[in-house]
Amino acid sequence: MAAEDTTSATSTEGKSGHLARTLGLWAIVGLGLGYMTPTVVFDTFGIVSEETGGVVPTAYLMALVVMMFTAISYGRMTRVFPSAGSAYTYTSATMSPNLGFLIGWAALLDYLLLPLVNALIIRSYMYSFFPGAPEWIWVVIYVAVVTTMVAVSMTNTSRINMILVTFCVVLIGVFFLLSIRALMNGVGNGTILSMDPAWHDGVDLGLVITGATIVAFSFIGFDAITMYTEEAKQPSLVPRAILLALLIGGGIFFAAAWFTQSMFPDVSDFSQESLENSALPEIAFNVGGQLFKILLTAAAFAATMASSLSSHASVSRLLYVMGRNGRGPVSRFFGYVHPTFQTPAYAIIFVGIVSLGAIAFNLDFIASLINFGALIAFTFVNLTVIVFFAYRQREVKSAGEIWRNIVLPGIGVALTVLLWVYLSAESTRYGIIWFAIGVVVLLWITRFFRKPMTINLGEEVPDEAPATKAD
Repeated sequence: MAAEDTTSATSTEGKSGHLARTLGLWAIVGLGLGYMTPTVVFDTFGIVSEETGGVVPTAYLMALVVMMFTAISYGRMTRVFPSAGSAYTYTSATMSPNLGFLIGWAALLDYLLLPLVNALIIRSYMYSFFPGAPEWIWVVIYVAVVTTMVAVSMTNTSRINMILVTFCVVLIGVFFLLSIRALMNGVGNGTILSMDPAWHDGVDLGLVITGATIVAFSFIGFDAITMYTEEAKQPSLVPRAILLALLIGGGIFFAAAWFTQSMFPDVSDFSQESLENSALPEIAFNVGGQLFKILLTAAAFAATMASSLSSHASVSRLLYVMGRNGRGPVSRFFGYVHPTFQTPAYAIIFVGIVSLGAIAFNLDFIASLINFGALIAFTFVNLTVIVFFAYRQREVKSAGEIWRNIVLPGIGVALTVLLWVYLSAESTRYGIIWFAIGVVVLLWITRFFRKPMTINLGEEVPDEAPATKAD
């Protein structure tokens, strides 16, 4: 996705047109919640409970605190740069297009894998009901349906997403009621008032932080909201949507983890299949029997479909923006906007092809690859706040400005780095390999930095955000 000339950042000329501005506040919030997959807490519960020693809610709470500081930074930067592309765009515009490319490349590892994760979860659900059918057939059907829906209409995609999210939230509420009844009858901890799901003897803080790095990928969705900036009816809606999606999603995650941990303080009896792929069917069956297993699996299916629609749409927007900023056949491919549907059709198809990888992998392996890119993106979004407001705009003249422009994003950086320290070895290893490939690609498309890269901010560029070009 190279840039071979110095095209102005303020150019409104796209490859084949512009994305349509059709999304209101709650449509964007719904896309964020859909991306976060409210039922994912059940899917990964077995893995995280083993890792944390049985305090999954605390891991989610830690991750939420980290995300809150980062969400504030995302909200501020999207006001300054109302363009799709998220961390890639902000880093390119405030620091360097070359560095921005590397940040966008790192983020792609996570964004591309999340639709694949959803396909894996769907495969697991369908296999639990139809064990005689080949698993690959469910992946193919599922990817084909999602890819087609996202490519044809973003408006309809958001509407379908909202219906699916509403359905799964209602079923999670039913899970809460069934759990309360079971706990009052002596199941699990035997009480809804026990603090054991949050902390108990023998818990290792380091392992809890490690668990927080695992569940952090559940929150990837609030940041993806920024990918829809160029499709929001007003770009000013996006910062509000970010905070609303994060708070609502975080509340659902924490409550669901609390009741699940209360019901299942020990996961030693869980099957290996549940630990490696999805614990949801087993959790649902033990809480409410076969009928509830069917219902919660249906809700999880709906949530996963919603996440697929949202994640598929958002990563295609990142590919689109990176392609829009370049020249050459690869850039034209990803930067193409379908003249009728007004969607980045080729980028959407490419994401669908990547998602077919769910045929060959399991959730445990793919989960080990996720979070490296997200943590890089979170770190640099916080840094861009400091660079833009404190360094470039010199807004450090009062205690309030120092607090907003240095201290708050600095805390966001520090907390993100803390998650870095406890990131799994597999995620770090594969992430470094992916990043190294990105460096090679950058050297190739810039001809060893002899050809500058530019950043196209789309239709609406504020006066304080001038065209950015590599030195």
